[in-house]
Amino acid sequence: MNRLDDIALFLRILDTGSISAAARHLDISVAVASQRLKRLETELGVRLFHRTTRRLQPTPEGLALAQQGRPLVEELESLGANLRESAMEVSGTLQVTLSATFGRQYVSPLLPEFMARHPKLRLRMHLTDLRVDLVNEGYDLAIRIGALEDSSLVARRIASNRRVVCASPDYLARHGEPRTPQELAHHNCLLLFGRDGPQDLWRFTGPDGVDTAVRVRGRFESDLGEFIRDAGLAGQGIAIFSVWHIIDDLRAGRMQMILPNYQFPATSISAVTPHRRTTPPRVRAFVDFLSEKFGDVPPWER
Repeated sequence: MNRLDDIALFLRILDTGSISAAARHLDISVAVASQRLKRLETELGVRLFHRTTRRLQPTPEGLALAQQGRPLVEELESLGANLRESAMEVSGTLQVTLSATFGRQYVSPLLPEFMARHPKLRLRMHLTDLRVDLVNEGYDLAIRIGALEDSSLVARRIASNRRVVCASPDYLARHGEPRTPQELAHHNCLLLFGRDGPQDLWRFTGPDGVDTAVRVRGRFESDLGEFIRDAGLAGQGIAIFSVWHIIDDLRAGRMQMILPNYQFPATSISAVTPHRRTTPPRVRAFVDFLSEKFGDVPPWER
């Protein structure tokens, strides 16, 4: 970089005709400018100017350096200007991984507005219910639901994630409605599973503030929340759902909330990013946008 800077100084001297004029333009002293020109000539092993009392005249080697070096300096200056500009505007490709169901229901309808706000941005959305390694897979951002693991990733809460226990009216008509968490042990429960196996230990806080943990079991497990919902709607058992997932079913009466006086530990919907010294504008803009749209009271809770 020093050599390119010195070539830029040489070009400025050539254009202005004197070391002092170039030094003023670059806001450095004449002595420093002279030392840098001498250093460049020493490194190249040639003289770049014939020094006269009136004006510096470029040598043939100096003219050759100007012809070949100017495009390099101009390209570097252009690159720097573009990088500074891109650091201030939302552009480039934003790569996001998020829950398939949540992404389709709540994020996808918002994307046209976000894209209209940022016409220089490209989006690459990866929908999966599996947890993706952001750093190794090269993603800018993940939208994650529930408790977060301890890691070097940076998380920002964008919405609450209230969970409830539900079953279809048909299932409850056939098997009865449990009145306490302990009664769940005698019901067929629909289980979501992940890397640590099925989520079969359900923890509640009762109306008296006492915590309860119940080990449940059932005939159906899946790593996809949509399968659990489908099985619940078909009357196959009792399941835990995030409110955002089944709010339409609750409002339409296709699902019924049970144990309303027992609460699950609070969790969040979070934007998770790799740890960086500076956050790219494209990432910051998307997280701010989702926080704006979901707000303190997200749409599914209104």
